[in-house]
Amino acid sequence: MLKKVLVANRGEIAVRVIRTCREMGIASVALYSDVDRNAMHVRMADEAYAIGGSTPAESYLNVDAILDVLKRTETDCVHPGYGFLAENAGFARAVVGTGAVFVGPPPEAIETMGDKISSRIAAESAGVAGVPGTTEAITDPSEVVSFGEATGWPIAIKAAFGGGGRGMKVVASAADVVAALESARREAAAYFGRDEVYMEKYLSWPRHIEMQVMADNHGNAVWLGERDCSTQRRHQKLIEESPAPGFSEDLRQAMGEAAVKVTLACGYANAGTVEFLYQDGEFYFLEMNTRLQVEHPVTEMLTGLDLVRLQMLVASGESLPVSQQDIVRRGHAIEARINAEDPAEGRFVPSPGRITVLNAPGGPWARLDAGYEAGDELSQYYDNLIAKLIVWAPHRDEAIARLRRALAETRIAGVATTIPAELAILSHGDFQEGIHSTRWLEERVDLSAAALAAASEGAAGRSGAALAAPVDPAERPGERPGGDRGELLDTTVTAELDGRRYQVRLWLPLPGNSRSSRLPARVVRRRSPSSTVGAHSGGGNVLIPMQGTIVKVLVAAGDTVEAGQAVCVLEAMKMENSLEAGRGGTVKTVNVSEGDSVSAGDVAVVIE
Repeated sequence: MLKKVLVANRGEIAVRVIRTCREMGIASVALYSDVDRNAMHVRMADEAYAIGGSTPAESYLNVDAILDVLKRTETDCVHPGYGFLAENAGFARAVVGTGAVFVGPPPEAIETMGDKISSRIAAESAGVAGVPGTTEAITDPSEVVSFGEATGWPIAIKAAFGGGGRGMKVVASAADVVAALESARREAAAYFGRDEVYMEKYLSWPRHIEMQVMADNHGNAVWLGERDCSTQRRHQKLIEESPAPGFSEDLRQAMGEAAVKVTLACGYANAGTVEFLYQDGEFYFLEMNTRLQVEHPVTEMLTGLDLVRLQMLVASGESLPVSQQDIVRRGHAIEARINAEDPAEGRFVPSPGRITVLNAPGGPWARLDAGYEAGDELSQYYDNLIAKLIVWAPHRDEAIARLRRALAETRIAGVATTIPAELAILSHGDFQEGIHSTRWLEERVDLSAAALAAASEGAAGRSGAALAAPVDPAERPGERPGGDRGELLDTTVTAELDGRRYQVRLWLPLPGNSRSSRLPARVVRRRSPSSTVGAHSGGGNVLIPMQGTIVKVLVAAGDTVEAGQAVCVLEAMKMENSLEAGRGGTVKTVNVSEGDSVSAGDVAVVIE
């Protein structure tokens, strides 16, 4: 069995992996960027090491820095989580080259299935048909125009080496091709480290159904059940559930068998997800995510299996402890992703900032997987997922009611969240009847009331009480008054030595006490405890709505613009947002350039 794991990720998934490894007696090593020094995953790990930087490219995509920590700590395996380097074959190969184990599929399988183009070819060779599309990377906008005119608009441009909706743009006409292609490439490069994209037909009213698979290195592969991930905004999932409503058992079996065929065809091992689009009684292979999915707890709640534990067992060389006939799915499970986003008018604008309150819900069969606690900061540089709330019940209507109750109990302040939108979704008749699709939320759900609730929630946290009121030293816990050592405060602080994070316990003199000013500190080794954004003032100033980075400037001084016209593109929390002119007129000044870091309230463009 593996003894020590380096978790090459951050946030919720890093915390999730650390928890299971702790149960299995596997020590954990965390990584942290400059802005993650005191993050929750860092606090939970047995050891933590600095890798520097703030942006993903400088930190969690920095392969050399990660491999350096791997060697320094003599760790025997690396768990990549999801996102960042999880589907990077070069990284997996580099880990294996050090003699460590990569907790995931072989690099060759990642290359085949992590590349969405070659994965389509592999699926077709296994007899599983895909959505009509191309099998080569796009090199010129004219290719997109030709494909759209031949198959009909709209079409989807998608990142070849990614997933989760990152780097995906829907193109409605030939006039939109150039801008969409540039944006898709930028997002793909920023989130996955590669900018190759491809295209496929964008189905009019599909459901997004994925099948969880698990395979070992001894030729065994099983499917654990499907998840309906159709409730999406900006092509990213908000709510996932299983079983998929309205699915027959025959359809489920056929999809599961197709997923196993694809898995075996590419020599796959460890956890993976085969994704399908379903429309008019037919399903089409979409892609394979060669990693653990964000929504894996849905399957865990339904089957009683810990997927991270299975991952670690397979990575240790063991055979799968379950066969297909052993897998039993009971009841209904639903997950809501709680993101730091303002769902105002369905725009879902990222909302970075400090979380001042985070209170989890209670009650039976409700699970909150969080990557943050009250007092933690949500950085503009990373994904905005705060937590996932997962519930289980014997029947779907009961699960919906339980999730609504649990979401209503969840208290998060300091940033806007998607909770009001998710409550509106769960209350909608279409969702309750299971007749939604991947386009349903953006086209048919009115989120104006949810927007007001989200704005109120965020404002209350930002203007509320301070995180911690000053405390009189005489009232602080840990105080050691009197005695021959004088009045001392027993406290623990964090320190960094040679790139490694430590907790240091200090005996400090209370104010006015000089008797113990020269007492030494004692180092304590860490122990393991058992979219488009209207960002204008209503006048001539186009304001920055949130902290982020300007990635594209679309106008220059002297240009004539119309109300609602995009003037620049802002990237925040790994999402691109077009900033619009609030009125028509002539551009007087442009105060930003590509690559600029900007803050909320900054004036980007002045129009007169």
